[in-house]
Amino acid sequence: MKYDILVTGGAGYIGSVLVPELLSLGHKVTVLDNFMYSQSSLAECCRNKAFNVVRGDARDWSKLKPLLKKADIIIPLAALVGAPLCDSDTTAAKTTNFGAVKLITDKVGAAQRIIYPTTNSGYGIGAKDKYCTEKTALNPISLYGVVKVDAEKTVMSRANSISLRLATVFGMSSRMRLDLLVNDFVYRAVKDRFVIVFEGHFKRNYIHILDVSKAFIHAVRNFEKMRGQSYNVGLSEANLSKIELCEKIQEHLPQFVFLESSIGEDIDKRDYIVSNEKIEKTGFKPGQSLDDGIQELIKGYRILRNSKYGNI
Repeated sequence: MKYDILVTGGAGYIGSVLVPELLSLGHKVTVLDNFMYSQSSLAECCRNKAFNVVRGDARDWSKLKPLLKKADIIIPLAALVGAPLCDSDTTAAKTTNFGAVKLITDKVGAAQRIIYPTTNSGYGIGAKDKYCTEKTALNPISLYGVVKVDAEKTVMSRANSISLRLATVFGMSSRMRLDLLVNDFVYRAVKDRFVIVFEGHFKRNYIHILDVSKAFIHAVRNFEKMRGQSYNVGLSEANLSKIELCEKIQEHLPQFVFLESSIGEDIDKRDYIVSNEKIEKTGFKPGQSLDDGIQELIKGYRILRNSKYGNI
């Protein structure tokens, strides 16, 4: 079945991969984005008659109202992503990451569907050697985590919604981000050939950006079976510490040197491992490994040679 899909923030890191995929499947896609990074990542979509784009802010009801009215499915990607960016503008973080999502939730009809991307950052600091499942209590430790968790609660207060709790994303996008951990460490390995790691035992889960797009499409196709629930979305074989991630990168770039500092600390205190069994039981299976992503990034960084691709 083909749908009319509204993607707020659709020209960002994830949307720039997801939107072309949705169009290729025959859906009509409208993107609302403020293009805050002056990106042109969706330029090639403009030749597709099923694509529409509106420049505007997801918090602006005058822009959102006519687009929301005709949408079958809403994917609210618009957000300030990451703890550092949210801390740099707390008002925008609260009004965009929570307020804009609440606006959508308050205004949509009961039959309209929301597929919401939150973050498994909401787990904060997990119990040692214990997997976080969707039943694990959420304990966000940053403003970014707090507002995303609050937005998820709002979205999931209605029956016709799904929440995807995304692991740390990696991989190439036409609206690239270098500040994500895998992307960052591979960039440093290629460009500087070394990195200093703080609190290298901290663990996270990871997922390739193509598989994030795949998860959204899986939710579109299996909405009735998945509705009303939250799902962790990550690579089950990629619950890795920062040191383990460096070791994996070193397998591909033997000249890469990493040192763990005994002085100093990481301002990002997240430390958890995650179970993705629930979404896997619905038939979802990631197609890209961490090794695939590292090899892809190494090639990508032969093209990208500046820092404009960060979020801060």
